[in-house]
Parts: sequence; C-alpha cells; structure tokens
Amino acid sequence: MSVAGLCEICHENTVEHTCGRCGSLVCDRHVDRRTDLCVECTTDVSDTSRQEKDTTVPETNQYWS
Repeated sequence: MSVAGLCEICHENTVEHTCGRCGSLVCDRHVDRRTDLCVECTTDVSDTSRQEKDTTVPETNQYWS
C-alpha cells in the first residue's frame, strides 16, 4: 500500500510509516521502530505501563508471624 502526504505530527516531512496503535501517518523522525508506534503513542504506552506497575510494599508483619 502506498501512502503519500505529510507527517501528521510535524506536517513537514513525507509520510513513511503508519502507527500500529492509532493509525497516524508519520515520517521517519516520528516513529519508534522498535514498537512500530508514533512518538505520541510510544509516550502514552510508556506512561501507562509505569502507572500500572505495582509499587506497594508488603507489610512487614506478614513475614514475622
């Protein structure tokens, strides 16, 4: 499939990729090749995964019963 036009993020460079998450048409500068996501989705995904990590510390009395 051929895609033509300008990057939906910078509106300057030619489209080279389609984001695998949101479908945005982006240039080489605005794609994360490891994830095949645009830089905006890459940021959203990494922020969400940080928030979802369980950072609670177990109470010490559960180990000393």
